[in-house]
Amino acid sequence: MKSSIYITRRLPDSIVESLEAYFEIKMWEEDTPVPREVLLRETQNVEGIYCLLTDTIDEEVIKGAPNLKVISNMAVGFNNIDVEAAEQRGIVVTNTPGVLTETTADLTFALLMSTARRILEASDYLRNGDWDTWSPMLLTGQEVHGSTIGIIGLGRIGEAVARRAKGFGMNLLYYNRTRKIEKEEEIGIQYRELNELLAESDFVCVMIPYSPSVHHFIGKDELAQMKTNAILINTSRGGIVDEEALYEALVNKQIWGAGLDVFEEEPVSLHHPLLSLSNVVTLPHIGSASVKTRLKMAQLAADNIIHVLNDKSPLTPVNS
Repeated sequence: MKSSIYITRRLPDSIVESLEAYFEIKMWEEDTPVPREVLLRETQNVEGIYCLLTDTIDEEVIKGAPNLKVISNMAVGFNNIDVEAAEQRGIVVTNTPGVLTETTADLTFALLMSTARRILEASDYLRNGDWDTWSPMLLTGQEVHGSTIGIIGLGRIGEAVARRAKGFGMNLLYYNRTRKIEKEEEIGIQYRELNELLAESDFVCVMIPYSPSVHHFIGKDELAQMKTNAILINTSRGGIVDEEALYEALVNKQIWGAGLDVFEEEPVSLHHPLLSLSNVVTLPHIGSASVKTRLKMAQLAADNIIHVLNDKSPLTPVNS
């Protein structure tokens, strides 16, 4: 008898077919998050859950699924899963790192460039019919080439962003919980303590994974240490930046601008104060959103379930 799994969102046919070869499948067929009551009901008898960051797989879900052996998250982050509760039950938790590194780094640098050079603002200026002449200081932004970038979190994606910045002749700085001496030499990047990085950088890129210990890691005090011409870029997780403090810093011109792909509450409300500011570029969490990368993520999440439920080691485990 085949094992059963539950998929919390409609997936491409090729991914579903790869899973149907091994398992009995139930899947939420909508392109919206599965309702809580449906999730609790449909996971009661399954051995695997294939989920997204938008699904809260907490202790209630885990306890309500006595046969559960694996939770496969189609994301690098896994703060939507109670890993400790899973660990206590001997349930394997997996994620999808690596395959989205370069794509997310591309988006991060695109967001940096768009914010610095006021790309969206300039496009709207043209489309709204406001462009009637050339002017010396019209829509002038911040220089990217030759400026200083400070990367908070030198993981895979942080390293990839640093390589792109190097191509623009930028001065590379980083802060990390542990120094990476070998990467300093390999990439040509210099370590700074956080306060030093904030004070020296023209661009501050937040690249650390979310956990409760880094909630509002960038807050009022950190923003006050940044240059008045500095730009904050966040493509990691929304909760790492205190959005209220960021709004105040932007309105009071403590910093020059911000580029955000993530928010503390997603999807973000259209009434969110940050969306009212012209010096903020906002995106709907599309860091890994290329066709090629999303298909790789989806297949890796599927392969993790296939491995675990066929008594093989998971490809990318979160827990032991």
